[in-house]
Parts: sequence; structure tokens; C-alpha cells
Amino acid sequence: MEKLRTLRKQKGFTQQQIADIIATDVSNYSRKEGGDLKIFDDEWEKLAKALDVSVEDIKEDRTPQIQHNDKPILNDNASINYNQYCNIPEYILESQQEYINLLKEQIKALKEENAKLKKK
Repeated sequence: MEKLRTLRKQKGFTQQQIADIIATDVSNYSRKEGGDLKIFDDEWEKLAKALDVSVEDIKEDRTPQIQHNDKPILNDNASINYNQYCNIPEYILESQQEYINLLKEQIKALKEENAKLKKK
């Protein structure tokens, strides 16, 4: 996101300072500024306020270049949005989603086995 990077540098902010403003770590902010991770609307608003510009002056709509998974990490949007406030690393969420899927498969298998045993 060239507009954001350029303005941040012009205003004398470090990536760490901006990361603190949007409540994320500097690594995530760097990936957001680089266009690898999505910047959410509320983050755009915080960035614009900190840089003393309008959102339109800095916002660039660009699809993140890194796609970890085509499926949502969690099943409801509230949970996905919750992550931006808790700073849970994406790899942990992906790992948990894989575990949830494994448990769902096990539940399905157990229900099938239970149904077979009830028929006996």
C-alpha cells in the first residue's frame, strides 16, 4: 500500500507506532502495509485519524497477495472479526480449524457406529 507507506514515512511514524495505533504487532502491520494482509475498515479509520488525512486519501483496495486458505477460518463472521482485536496469529486459527474439522469427522463416525449398534 504505497500511499499508506509514503504518508507514514512523511509524517515520521515508524511501523511499530502505527501497529500500536491499530492494536496489532509490527509484523502483522508490515504485512498489511505491504498488501499481504487485509486492512479492515476500522483500521483504515484509525490510520487516517493518526495520519491526519481522510480514509480516501490513503485507502487502496487491493486483495491480499497471500492466501492461506480459501475457506473462512472460523464459521461465523463475528469470530473472524474478533481476531483483529485479539491478534491471534493466523497459523493458530488454521490449526484450530483443522482440529475442529477432525473432531467433526470423528463425531460423524461415532454417530454412524452408534446407529449401527442400536440396530443390533
